[in-house]
Amino acid sequence: MTAVIETRGLTKTYGSVHALDGLDLTIPRGGVYGVLGPNGAGKSTLFRILLGLIRPTAGSAMIMGGPLGDVRHMRQTGSMIETPRFPPYLTARQVLKWLALEHGIAGATDIPYWLERVGLSEAADRRVRGFSVGMMQRLGVAASLMSRPDLVILDEPTSGMDPPGIQEMRALIRSLATDDGVTVVLASHQLLEVQRVCDRVAILNKGKLVREGLVSELTSVGERLQFSLAQKDKALEVLGAAGSVHGELVLADIKRGEAPALLRALIEKGVDITEARWVGTDLESIFFTETGSVQTLEADHAR
Repeated sequence: MTAVIETRGLTKTYGSVHALDGLDLTIPRGGVYGVLGPNGAGKSTLFRILLGLIRPTAGSAMIMGGPLGDVRHMRQTGSMIETPRFPPYLTARQVLKWLALEHGIAGATDIPYWLERVGLSEAADRRVRGFSVGMMQRLGVAASLMSRPDLVILDEPTSGMDPPGIQEMRALIRSLATDDGVTVVLASHQLLEVQRVCDRVAILNKGKLVREGLVSELTSVGERLQFSLAQKDKALEVLGAAGSVHGELVLADIKRGEAPALLRALIEKGVDITEARWVGTDLESIFFTETGSVQTLEADHAR
């Protein structure tokens, strides 16, 4: 597994506060990687250290195969940290031209293409002072991508977006990984979106790594077969101790290899099955278990 980011014992302290506390983390090349945690878990601190915006107190980190601050490797990295800010008198198109000049890529980037890809073509010549938070996020994502980096780090990329905007951003992020071969590392409090878009996740709490792995593997723990059916009593007779009723649904606590025989038995019993699908633990439940931060996350959503 080739790593695009690797930290060992990474620590950042502010007085007696440990924003990062001996963090060991390896982020592989390719796909979409989510970094999760409640406020104060160390997500933004980690990103700022990786991008050379602040220095660690102790430990080490590598990004794109090179040490922190190495210009050659940093040129392969794009980023958007928190809500971006741009000169309010510039249009979206002018913002990207200005940034392209600053990065020395004015002749090599296709600004109309990136405006279209983030859904800002119609607003390209509007001054950004009138942009919503969601539109500023889109522009920030375009700015992070126009140098065509191999790695992009996005902090809350869907903040302030409406549901259609969130869906469009999810599609863009997946497309970057699948079609463009970009490794996307993102932080988000929108756990359902993370579960839909990410291949792997790391959960941080109080500056430490508390859980890491493939989303598919993490959410398959406690997997059960869920049925929508009419004859619950008959179904429970077949299921025995493995069956339970949850509202209008029946759940079977069985292994995947036992499913074909169970389905045959239910049909032979005269049970009409409308739907059968496997359900596991969702990422939200794992997050709450590992961080104990239900109230913190609900407060973030409320804002």
